[in-house]
Amino acid sequence: MSSPSVPSWYGVAASVLLVGIAFFLVLRERLGLGREVLVAAVRAAVQLVAVGALLLVLFRHTGLPGALAWVTAMVLLAGRVAGRRAKGLPHATRVATIGVAAGAAATLGLLILARVIDTSGRVVVPVGGMVVTGAMQGASMTLQRMRDEAVTGRRAVEARLALGLAGSAAFAPHLRTSLRTALIPAIDSTKVVGLISLPGATVGLLLAGVNPLTAIRYQVVVMYMLLGAAAVAGVVAGRLAVRMMFDDAHRLRA
Repeated sequence: MSSPSVPSWYGVAASVLLVGIAFFLVLRERLGLGREVLVAAVRAAVQLVAVGALLLVLFRHTGLPGALAWVTAMVLLAGRVAGRRAKGLPHATRVATIGVAAGAAATLGLLILARVIDTSGRVVVPVGGMVVTGAMQGASMTLQRMRDEAVTGRRAVEARLALGLAGSAAFAPHLRTSLRTALIPAIDSTKVVGLISLPGATVGLLLAGVNPLTAIRYQVVVMYMLLGAAAVAGVVAGRLAVRMMFDDAHRLRA
């Protein structure tokens, strides 16, 4: 396999023309997003350069403990993001963080213990980032749908409570609906992977000169771990959220 062709800094500068095209089209169509396009482009560059510098130090000096600390920081940030998406649910940020942590720990822990991936920082950090992203999406979508179900289905829940059901049993149909909604995107992505587009992990490995069959084998692991992380995070966040939604007398909180 030939060595990968990595864009030079000149290539990066040339790609700024693409941002210029987007900015021009936004102004031409009067979308009111010109400032957002520029801010997004600048933030992306600054954030990625900063992360690259930190990862350089991490890979050289900290090893697995530093990599796990980095993944922990990603879990905390992902929990906050997912919690904001579910604003209105009791203790949404805490519930989302616990769900993301459970999904990431179960998935990444299995991959490390089974020696599916190497324990070096340059492997654990990017794989951990993908796992945390999958877990965040599973928890976020579950909690968002639960919030909506609690509003639209409140009378149905209270009717079940009036019949003597406990809070968890009264909300069970709505929890199942929420989990189905959260998991369908991950399931559909797994079904059509490779047919519609090549995922990022495969593209990155191919650009790095890796044998296509080796790249595909790695991508299979990636798709399975994303599905597992989303499922674990969604179920854990959903179950915990149900507990938070009812008081000790099994009354649905406002």
